[in-house]
Formats: sequence, structure tokens, C-alpha cells
Amino acid sequence: MAKEVLYIKVLNDLNRRINAQEFPDLKLPDERSLASSYGVSRSSIKRALTVLVQQGIIFKKRGSGTFVNPLYLKNQGMFHAVGQNLGVSDSFRFKGETPAIKLLVFEKEIANDEDREALFLEQDEEVYRIKRLRTLQDKVFMIENAVVPVKLLPMLTAEDMTHSMFQYAEQTTNKAVTKSFMTVTSEPSSEEDQQYLNLKPTEPVGVMSGVYFLDDGTPFEVGQMRVHYEYMRYNSFVSLDGE
Repeated sequence: MAKEVLYIKVLNDLNRRINAQEFPDLKLPDERSLASSYGVSRSSIKRALTVLVQQGIIFKKRGSGTFVNPLYLKNQGMFHAVGQNLGVSDSFRFKGETPAIKLLVFEKEIANDEDREALFLEQDEEVYRIKRLRTLQDKVFMIENAVVPVKLLPMLTAEDMTHSMFQYAEQTTNKAVTKSFMTVTSEPSSEEDQQYLNLKPTEPVGVMSGVYFLDDGTPFEVGQMRVHYEYMRYNSFVSLDGE
């Protein structure tokens, strides 16, 4: 089994265990113990722990070990905005409820100039053009537009798009979506915003748009999320290297 698959499996399970608060003293077992319990090499453990450190979920204290960041347990939504869990299913929750998905558009077409430049595609390469609604408590709070290269997910179907696209990508490519270049703004709501998000013509809409990347640096998606202003929360976990 590829090392990438092993590292992702360990990463996902450690995330699950941390979220389930299986480490009551907030201290993780040492790398050797983790490698033994998961039946993988220490390099796979190191890679998984490195991602968790980069996300701010854990931290290493020299001479003492590795610990869960208590701020993460208090405000998980903030930390889900970066690193492994960049998708809507992970970042937007209400009392533990995961957003439901309604697929509106799933089409295959030749990439236009703008998307080709953002996704580093060649002339005449195909993309999926996807539009979905996200709901919580049966209320639409987001219109999600996405453009994804067909070559990255050649077997993608409309049925797959009724679930998390990032999780599907991880399962099929053995790579996680871990980075994004994101612009966050607000603007007057459009007629479509007002229709789907139940906004008044005088009310604004939040817009989160940018490019998402796989962990090997490959551009994965050009995306735009149009969010009802009541749900518009954007937090950032920033590394201040050199300060």
C-alpha cells in the first residue's frame, strides 16, 4: 500500500480520535508507539503529525511530547479553515450537523481561458462545471460553484457530487486538498442569491472565491461560495514565521 494512503489513513483516524477527545490529558502517544499501534512506519506517523501541527491541531513541546491544542477543541471551526479539512462539509456545521447537498448543475465542457490559466491546463482540456446548494436545518445557506479538471477525477459522476468532493478526491487520488488561495468579500446580492438564499434585494451576500490545491501543489479546483450573510464566518490560522 502506498505511503500516501497510509499517512492519510493515520491522519484521518488521529483527527477522529482527537475530535472524540480520546486523549483526556491532551497528550498523544510517542511516534514509536503510534507506529506500532497503526502498523505503519515512523515516517508515515511523522508525516501525519506534521500536517496536524501545520493545521494548529497539535503542538510539540520539546522534552515533553506532542499535545492536542486546547484552543482547537474549543473552536474547531476556526482550525478547519486550513489544512486537511478545507471542504464545506468540515468547515460549516450546526450543532454537529453536516450540511446537506443539492446538485443543480453537473456538466463537462472545454475550459475557458480564465479557468485554464488558474488550473494550469492545456488548450482544449475538459473541466467539470458544478453548481450545488448547501443546506442546514433545511435552509439554504450557500450556493457553491466549482470548476475541476476532468483529468484529475476522470470517473466522477453526478451521484458523487451529492457527497463531499474533497473526500472523494482524497479517496481516488490518495492526495488531500490542503491548501487554498482565497479571497473573501461581500457584495450586493444578485437575483440568484435572493432566490436561493432567501435574501432581500437590499441585503448583501458573502463571497469566498479562490483556487484549491492538492498536497502535491496541483491546482484542484476553482471555486466560489456565495454565503448568506448570517452564516458568513471566516477565521484564519496564520503562521508568523520570522516574527
